[in-house]
Amino acid sequence: MTNDTQVRPLALVTGASQGIGFELATLFARDGYDLLVVAEGGSTLDEAVTTLRACGSAVAPVVADLRTEDGVREVYDAVAADGRGLTAAAINAGVGQGGSFVDTPLADTMSVIDLNVRSTVHLTKLVLDDMAARDEGRILLTSSIAATMPGPYQAVYNASKSFVQSFAEALQGELADSAVTLTALMPGPTATNFFHRAGLDDTKMGQSSKDDPAAVARQGYDALLAGKRKVVASSMTSKVMAAADAVLPDAAKAAAHRFMAKPGGGR
Repeated sequence: MTNDTQVRPLALVTGASQGIGFELATLFARDGYDLLVVAEGGSTLDEAVTTLRACGSAVAPVVADLRTEDGVREVYDAVAADGRGLTAAAINAGVGQGGSFVDTPLADTMSVIDLNVRSTVHLTKLVLDDMAARDEGRILLTSSIAATMPGPYQAVYNASKSFVQSFAEALQGELADSAVTLTALMPGPTATNFFHRAGLDDTKMGQSSKDDPAAVARQGYDALLAGKRKVVASSMTSKVMAAADAVLPDAAKAAAHRFMAKPGGGR
């Protein structure tokens, strides 16, 4: 790298090929960050890298399966090889799985846990240890308003996001006397490939109106830079939903989620 790139801040974004992750990476690039962008590969990652480089940033793609320990280690090895240390990390990769728990293959269920929970903990551990040693850095964890409610027909996904939210808030307590900040981004339903990939196209949830991923990313990015603990993003509908979830009993929230996520309910 040239001396010019050495002084530029470095950001890591996982799940960066599309959706919220791509929009977060774009915001970093426009603000003068160089990037390590992580995805499973394919044409969408290639297109994302081309677009991000057009912003003037040095962009290094990392093709990795974060559901595996080797995949997480590949990402961290790329961070270490750069040598600058991360100024910011957006640990955003996640996946959903719609349908009844008893009808879902165990491998599919465990894949959600491996990506949403295990890889989040593993990568956060590696990144946060470095930041804590330098006493500087910012981390954004993508949670969800799903973290606030039981999720019939998305039982493991909602539970995984409840874990991420609890994990984020616990680390915030541990970092209270540190210059390192950690922010939880809690999107509502967002117009990404998430619902199709999770098999939710035929549900009321899958067919409902959704937030703009660029707006969600902007609110998360601004909260990250401001060192906020969490942000519910992005529309007023999502914010009202989160406020209601804070006071409604779990049984009522579960019934509402069941109605929205039941397979075939959107027909």
